[in-house]
Amino acid sequence: MTAPAAHRAIDAVWRIESAKVIAALVRIVRDVDLAEELAQEALLTAVERWPEAGIPENPGAWLMAAAKHRAIDVLRRGKRLERKHEEIARESPAIVQADFDEALDDDVGDDLLRLVFTACHPILPPEGRVALTLRLVAGLTTEEIARAFLVPEPTVAQRIVRAKRTLAEKSVPYEVPRGDELAPRLASVLEVVYLVFNEGYSATAGADWMRPALCEDALRVGRILAELVPAEAEVHGLVALMEIQQSRARARVGPNGEPILLLEQDRTRWDPLLLGRGLAALTRGEEMMSGRPRGPYLLQGAIAACHARARTAAETDWARIAVLYEALSHIEPSPIVELNRAVALSMGFGPAAGLEVLDEIADDPALADYHLLPAVRGDLLAKLGRFAEARKELERAASLTKNSREQAMLLERAAGCSRAIAKAD
Repeated sequence: MTAPAAHRAIDAVWRIESAKVIAALVRIVRDVDLAEELAQEALLTAVERWPEAGIPENPGAWLMAAAKHRAIDVLRRGKRLERKHEEIARESPAIVQADFDEALDDDVGDDLLRLVFTACHPILPPEGRVALTLRLVAGLTTEEIARAFLVPEPTVAQRIVRAKRTLAEKSVPYEVPRGDELAPRLASVLEVVYLVFNEGYSATAGADWMRPALCEDALRVGRILAELVPAEAEVHGLVALMEIQQSRARARVGPNGEPILLLEQDRTRWDPLLLGRGLAALTRGEEMMSGRPRGPYLLQGAIAACHARARTAAETDWARIAVLYEALSHIEPSPIVELNRAVALSMGFGPAAGLEVLDEIADDPALADYHLLPAVRGDLLAKLGRFAEARKELERAASLTKNSREQAMLLERAAGCSRAIAKAD
């Protein structure tokens, strides 16, 4: 195998296996920073050996073994071993008598789940949780994270360093929360995964309408989570929502990178495999609830499913979507939810119905600089023939967005209002 081919193979293996390796190491050394350092050393060893010796039959197991042996060496050489023995003795005296190598072979799934909950700990700020999760769980480099979120690489590096330091200083336990602690911690995990997905699905800034790699990373973490906590309905709801939305990816972007909105998309380009997976995940989650009220991700998944099941835009059940948004507003009230409900009402019952809701939330401080409020308002005003007002709203929306593709689309719609005014004159 040539060196370039070997390096490509190593990169692919690392993306798949790094989270498992780091997760196992964190359990052994109880230090996220050291665990990542040891995993990187195992990767460097692979980079040195595999191009000449060939890719092992089971590369993931090779990396895991190399990293664990390195961890044992570190523990045995330094004071860490003494501290580790003291810690283990306090936690469970029986473990001290156990064979050390046997203790290293705990279930990988448990390790990975602990890593996800640690990286998404609510003690960290949202940007720290996102950066640490993408680094440790999704296997992205600091450079890749910075490029995805259009921030300087040193900024991402600082976020990761601060997140690790906070976890260490606060002695955050490396564990999966139980009982009453699980729900709020799980909510933090799901929030991080969906934040990553949304940034990929509708980039907040830059020249690209979508960043598909981020969507794929979020989906990968979501699918892992669904396997690790299969009894949590909201996890399946989030996976359903992401799978269904991602199924539209090919139809959301035109040949020159321009955005194509939902109602204008060629639905034959929606991915049937992802649609099927999403609808199956939704069914699985809803069946778990057995008639009980659904959580926010199951409700959003159900909204996405309404679009997925409509063969054409005209067949969309907007009345049901409006009802689902109303249910969502009761359990997770937010002006963004109301904005989406306004869109559904306008599609189901006319633009005036949507404008009525928008008028109720127009002065909400949370929407002061949110470009989609004037964008939606402009569209509804245009449908009512109020083109001068619509143009003003669309131009304001264009001035607020930081995504150049979206800005161009909004300005073109504003120009369409100008043409309609000129034609009327």
